[in-house]
Amino acid sequence: MKSSSFVLRAKCEGTTPSSEHSCEFGSRKYYALCGIGGILSCGLTHTAVVPLDLIKSRIQVDPQKYGSLIKAFKVSVKESGFRGLALGWAPTLAGYSMQGLCKFGFYEIFKSFYSNLLGEEHAYVWRTSLYLAASASAEFFADIALAPMEAVKVRIQTQPRWETTLRKGVPRIWKEEGIVGFYKGIGPLWGRQIPYTMMKFACFERTVEALYKYVVPKKRDECSKAEQLLVTFAAGYIAGVFCAIVSHPFDSIVSKLNSDTGSTAIQTAKALGWKGLWNGLGTRILMVGALTSMQWFIYDSFKVTFRMPRPPPPEMPASLKKQLALQR
Repeated sequence: MKSSSFVLRAKCEGTTPSSEHSCEFGSRKYYALCGIGGILSCGLTHTAVVPLDLIKSRIQVDPQKYGSLIKAFKVSVKESGFRGLALGWAPTLAGYSMQGLCKFGFYEIFKSFYSNLLGEEHAYVWRTSLYLAASASAEFFADIALAPMEAVKVRIQTQPRWETTLRKGVPRIWKEEGIVGFYKGIGPLWGRQIPYTMMKFACFERTVEALYKYVVPKKRDECSKAEQLLVTFAAGYIAGVFCAIVSHPFDSIVSKLNSDTGSTAIQTAKALGWKGLWNGLGTRILMVGALTSMQWFIYDSFKVTFRMPRPPPPEMPASLKKQLALQR
């Protein structure tokens, strides 16, 4: 897939990999490596924060019992011990690894595809819309991969006396509910994850651009790899805070819906009420902020380690600069 110069900057040009890079930008190998980077960034980080995710889900499902972050932690440890905080780690690792493969891999593909459709000038002018469209397209498929494991994870974490392992949870859902049981939450999951991912990628891309333009005292090419990764981490955390806020109501619905057999998304939303939709927001901001920053850090570090092309923030095309100059 040939990429426009909006996406493909000078250092990444060429039909074959340079000595600096291990692959050509936009090649099959490039997109495959992006997918692997996504597996690592999403699978590892989501698994690492399973205790926070478990507590957040329990606050959403039963706020009277679990209440605040500290109370939920104490109640969970008292009932199941510290080992109980790791409940759901296996479906989390499996589900979010598959989601990461599709999220990051397809995002790179759709970003190049839409950029080529728009052309160099329009792709630059409408770059925020391009990021939003590419990330939404990628997340649509990523959630299809995630939904079955998300259903198992939520049941393990929120339903007392349910199965406690992935190995037993999957056949039980299949036996009791069939394929519908794995995908009953796909609508709310799209409602949670698509806005989340749109914010995650668009906010990250524009924040990186702003940091290099207004905060970092030198161009990205003049920064060391460590300095570049620090900018990546900071932009990822900022994006994560906004991600948590815009997607939280649907996250509450997903948690409650998968724990209540027979309910619909609309019924669940009505039962929670406006205030209930925001239960656990503080915990989720803490979790998602750290999660998103680490995901971008791992993903960018993977690209650095495997010498993948990493185009700098977009710059206004020369042709557009010329048009603007003539209009003055």
